[in-house]
Amino acid sequence: MLLRNGPKPEEQANYTREDLETKVSRSCMLGFAVHPWSKRSDEPTPNPPRAVVIIPARYASTRLPAKPLADICGKPMIEYVYKQASAATSVESVLVATDDERIVKAVEAFGGQARMTSSEHPSGTDRIAEVAEAIHSDLIVNVQADEPLIHPDMIDAAIEAFSRYPSILVSTLRSPIEDPALIHDPDTVKVATDRDGFAIFFSRSAIGLDRTAPHRDWAVDRHIGVYVYQRSFLLTLSKLEQTPLECSERLEQLRVLEHGYRIMTIETPHHPLGVDTKADLEQVRQLVAAGVTV
Repeated sequence: MLLRNGPKPEEQANYTREDLETKVSRSCMLGFAVHPWSKRSDEPTPNPPRAVVIIPARYASTRLPAKPLADICGKPMIEYVYKQASAATSVESVLVATDDERIVKAVEAFGGQARMTSSEHPSGTDRIAEVAEAIHSDLIVNVQADEPLIHPDMIDAAIEAFSRYPSILVSTLRSPIEDPALIHDPDTVKVATDRDGFAIFFSRSAIGLDRTAPHRDWAVDRHIGVYVYQRSFLLTLSKLEQTPLECSERLEQLRVLEHGYRIMTIETPHHPLGVDTKADLEQVRQLVAAGVTV
């Protein structure tokens, strides 16, 4: 028995069998001491992965019913989201996943593609996974249907993370919080990350505050709900049970963390206004009418 990465064979000849078995044992233990997803790989992939955007669009929104079809300067909101996603250079195609024929008709009316899904899905993640079953792509991008001002560069940045760090399973976006009021705003999801950029926790509550100096800068960022999944992992994730924190916070990404997987976060300078309330919708209408480009 010889050690492949040990001393020279002539030196190993003087070892006892007990010495060799001890060194082999230590070598094996070291080989599996680190979780395969505990560190991001900095070896870029030679070929960029293929990516398809799927926009989950539910008609019966709790706070703003029929939100994907809300009129913004003569066009449905879903059309703005679709066209912004289509402008991302890393994207191969864009689909809408919905549970309502009215959304399918609206999407097809402006030349888009839509797929009907079950109305029983508990989250957008589960909805896009149903459509992803029939798609042959390396990556599936989840772009929220209430982000009409999303910048195409944001989608490209989240996808590009997989070329830089090919071992990751999920990526998402974050941006600095500049307004202190957002820390306590439940409509603003906060994310805390580790030193490598992996998410530690997401919450609608105020997190990361310095309890000894409440006016000091906070240690969290604003989360932006764009997700990119390895397709195979998305299909696995959709079969996992919903988790307590996912349900209590109403944040589907917590299912990933609670089941022991990791999410890479990428910082972006963009933080477009999403539509969660009627006030948000009115503000977006004003921005579009004023010719604001995103």
